[in-house]
Amino acid sequence: MALRFIGIDPDTDQEHCPAVWVDVNAEPEPHLVVQGWLADEATRAECSKNSPKPDTEAVIRIPARMVPLIREACDATERAAELR
Repeated sequence: MALRFIGIDPDTDQEHCPAVWVDVNAEPEPHLVVQGWLADEATRAECSKNSPKPDTEAVIRIPARMVPLIREACDATERAAELR
């Protein structure tokens, strides 16, 4: 695994913070790796209406202020995929 750290929530306390990485070596293609707050039961129930969640997945929340970091991670993921 080769995680490339993109960044953490810019308003973080440096301890309990949402963050984003790119796994450039994931197969069959690069993956985004996101750390966030576990969603509450109401949010999970609403999400399950569209996409049932298996035990191996979680619904998480990340703040909108992280959108620039997620865009950067998406770009890095696409670049990594192009280099394969």
